[in-house]
Amino acid sequence: MSTAADHTPLKKPPKVPPIPKPSSSVLLISPTNQILLLHRVRTSSSFASAHVFPGGALAPEHDGAIPGVDDLTRHKDGPAYRMAAVRETFEESGILLAKSKKTGKLFTDISDEEREQGRKDVHGGKTSFTALLDRWGAIPDTEALIPFTRWITPPNVPKRFSTQMYIYFLPLGSTSPTKSHSRGTPPSSGLSEEDEIVIPNPTHDGGIEHTAARFLPPNKWIDLARQNRIILFPPQFFLTLMLAPYLSPTVTSPSSPIPSSSELQAERDALVNFLNAPRTSANEPEVSFAEAVISPIVLGKGEYGEKDQDGVGTGVDKHTAVLVLDYPGKEVEKQGQGRRGLREWVVTTRFKGEGPRDVDVRKRDDILGKAAVKL
Repeated sequence: MSTAADHTPLKKPPKVPPIPKPSSSVLLISPTNQILLLHRVRTSSSFASAHVFPGGALAPEHDGAIPGVDDLTRHKDGPAYRMAAVRETFEESGILLAKSKKTGKLFTDISDEEREQGRKDVHGGKTSFTALLDRWGAIPDTEALIPFTRWITPPNVPKRFSTQMYIYFLPLGSTSPTKSHSRGTPPSSGLSEEDEIVIPNPTHDGGIEHTAARFLPPNKWIDLARQNRIILFPPQFFLTLMLAPYLSPTVTSPSSPIPSSSELQAERDALVNFLNAPRTSANEPEVSFAEAVISPIVLGKGEYGEKDQDGVGTGVDKHTAVLVLDYPGKEVEKQGQGRRGLREWVVTTRFKGEGPRDVDVRKRDDILGKAAVKL
């Protein structure tokens, strides 16, 4: 995706917008149904100061052939996107979404030192990701990735990405892939550290890219964002909010009991059913989460990333942007396949210098009414 500065609209947008770079991102779910977010430093090369899912751009030397700009599969789930999702999660968090060739279970047959050296070697280009996995006797678990929308950066920002989002469930009852303890906690999070999964402090470009890597229940991340104690960009906020009613909804404090394995599995089953169930909006069939392509469009005279907005909609002031999510972006639209995003919801936010604040999600009809809105 991009940095907070990159979400500031260009004063003189080029006639031809930058080409979105293919990228992948993973909503990684812990054995206790909590979600991983990484807190990036101010100098980060992506989403500075924000909390993000692990992910990054596709790389042909690691992930295989990347569909060309005019390829109809350019903005669709595919092998390169899936391999990049596994690789980037490993590089950024230290958790390897792979199975052992010997046992078929989650691969943990390496020491912390081997894992850290492998991360450095892949990121530094000393070895390909596939070669590293072969040497370790591991197989990337790409089949377990669940597609969960695609987001294309609006055309008026400097850096653009076409990001395939995935959900990945770590096995219930699995033990930690590492032996050390997780480092870093959001400000006054109100929850203790998890023991099951431990995330090494990731590094990037010769310096620390993240100040923390942390699992929390989705509802807790949303609470922190709504209080403006952390920064979540619209994609992260929206997707985390979609998970909140289903994963760890009863875990709200350190004293909250951890659900049993059967209860945790029931939570996962309920989420998958929600993702797969047919939905309608304005009496029209809604696109599935797996197929949705979203390029957020701001209603009114304001642009994506601008501080001043029109206050379009009910209960919206002039500084709040209303982002509709049903437009797939020109790159996808011109392919002529009829793909689209999600009509049911809109995102509201105030764009500040450090990034979006007061982010929230509301039903589109509650804000705009049931009449069609001209973009």
